[in-house]
Amino acid sequence: MTLGELVERLGGRLAQGSADQVIGGVNSTVLAGPDDLVFAQDSASATDALTSIAGAVVLRPGLLHEYPPDKVVIETPQPRLWFSKAAMTLKPVPPPKNIMPRAVVGQNVSLGEDISIGECAVVENNASIGDRTRIDAGAVIGAGVRIGNDCHIYPRAVIYPGTTLGDRVVVHAGVVLGADGFGYVRDSTNGAYTQFPQQGTLVIEDDVEIGANTTIDRGALAETRIRRGAKIDNLVHIGHNCDIGEDVILVALTGISGSSSVGKGAVIAGQVGIGDHAHVGEGVILGGQAGVLSGKTVTNEGLKPGTVLWGTPARPLKQVLREIAVLGRLAKGRRDKSSERGD
Repeated sequence: MTLGELVERLGGRLAQGSADQVIGGVNSTVLAGPDDLVFAQDSASATDALTSIAGAVVLRPGLLHEYPPDKVVIETPQPRLWFSKAAMTLKPVPPPKNIMPRAVVGQNVSLGEDISIGECAVVENNASIGDRTRIDAGAVIGAGVRIGNDCHIYPRAVIYPGTTLGDRVVVHAGVVLGADGFGYVRDSTNGAYTQFPQQGTLVIEDDVEIGANTTIDRGALAETRIRRGAKIDNLVHIGHNCDIGEDVILVALTGISGSSSVGKGAVIAGQVGIGDHAHVGEGVILGGQAGVLSGKTVTNEGLKPGTVLWGTPARPLKQVLREIAVLGRLAKGRRDKSSERGD
């Protein structure tokens, strides 16, 4: 693809060089070749990029006053974002493999155009697969599951009945979508547990990506919903009846208990634990290993934008650090007094 075509598609400005320059892919400054695109975020990385053999450099307007005369330069306010979008645009699309011989496709299955179903994959009765969607080897698509256009289901993913996926959803290897939630009723007379009905649905909206070995439960009687653009890392668990907002980030080893919600644009770092019936507000940032207690609400109200919440219960990081410092001083004073008494 030429740079002119990339700029037309992604925006930005070709500040120097030919629009006919052909770009084959993206790379790091160190590894880039003459047909690669690189990016720079600051003046130091811009200098490295402009002295590399990369075919073109993406950077912010005004970062440098002049460029080497032989270098092709694209200017854009968000070079890292432009670079990422260029990488997706330039990524070769594998040709459709159609339905492989050992794939199993049930009855009354609706199959779109240019789809791929890999070896030993199973698509059960009454499922629906959209155009250009890829189902890789060993994946299991349950009865009645609906999958939109341009999705990619990686090997050994399992999608239970009652699950719906929008368009451009990526489900990585080992993911389980729509399994029963962990809900039981205890018999007060003998202590035995009986499962509360787990017969709801799971809806994954457009442009969601779900990392390897993540599990998302279906609703108990209603639905679990993952809203547009959410990005979920590996090894995350989301319980039944949860509602995860648009463009939320959930990092590895996070666990969200049933009937909780996370607001639009929130960032949940690694190993965060969220109790049942809790709510994390829009734009909240929870630092690694933070905890939200059951039934509690955490918001950014009264805080500066970008404030990180940490600890259990989660509260502003600066407050937690002050509390730790106070406890440290108290402990030191106690030790000093003990030494004076000869304890």
